[in-house]
Amino acid sequence: MSDSIRYFIFDVESVADGELVRKVRYPGEELSDTEATQKYREELLETRGSDFIPYTFQVPVSVVIGKVTEDFQLVDLVALDVPIYRPHVITRDFWHGWEVYNYPTLVSFNGRGFDIPLLELAAYRYGLSLKKWYAIHARSFDQPRNRFNVSSHLDLMELLTNHGASRFNGGLNLLANMLGKPGKMDVQGSMVQELFDQGELARINDYCRCDVLDTYFAFLRSAVVIGWISLEAEQELVEKTRDWLQQQATDIPALQHYLDNWGNWYNPWADHPEGT
Repeated sequence: MSDSIRYFIFDVESVADGELVRKVRYPGEELSDTEATQKYREELLETRGSDFIPYTFQVPVSVVIGKVTEDFQLVDLVALDVPIYRPHVITRDFWHGWEVYNYPTLVSFNGRGFDIPLLELAAYRYGLSLKKWYAIHARSFDQPRNRFNVSSHLDLMELLTNHGASRFNGGLNLLANMLGKPGKMDVQGSMVQELFDQGELARINDYCRCDVLDTYFAFLRSAVVIGWISLEAEQELVEKTRDWLQQQATDIPALQHYLDNWGNWYNPWADHPEGT
């Protein structure tokens, strides 16, 4: 199986490391880890308009990977370190899996801006070697971390904005809705910290699974735009994936929830084949 996997579609959910926030932001103050995190969020909301804590103060609590073959078929969807969700094991398994599967292309939405830096810093925190990923002795454009090396990491946000030349308002949710896919449902990214505090780790992973599915369908449409596959081939893959998800949904209720919110892409070419 590892020889046939060409792409890792992935997403990361993370939460604040309250102890680190307390030590770095509020040394000498008599605050609990929870109080320090809340204080930092309030400060960010007041100064920046968002209470999202920077990734440098966060640890991963969910990573989901969709394994995709050379012919763009989704054949597996895995959440790492289920059901314990230990950040150090999640980090190790992600990077180790990338090597075991012979360095597949990572596919993300804003992965270069958030997910990958967070996982790199987590490797630093937990003392993991990422020699193949950093490849500092390789030519700069061959290094997997090179921003323009799309064979190692295809960040769909960077692809669609020409590497940040424009702003992308609407995020992955917008891309999913353009294709009739669920996008954000009952959980939003801003809810992850509260869900974690409530012990709802399984629910966080379900949310992450759905984000990976949205990313996969956005990847397929991007492959059409790039010229890797035809629109007809993409639509066949979408239907195959729907059938596959229906088979998996018995064991993973989150997939049934995704299917219950499934919508079809309106194809204008079907109604107007000549483009009229």
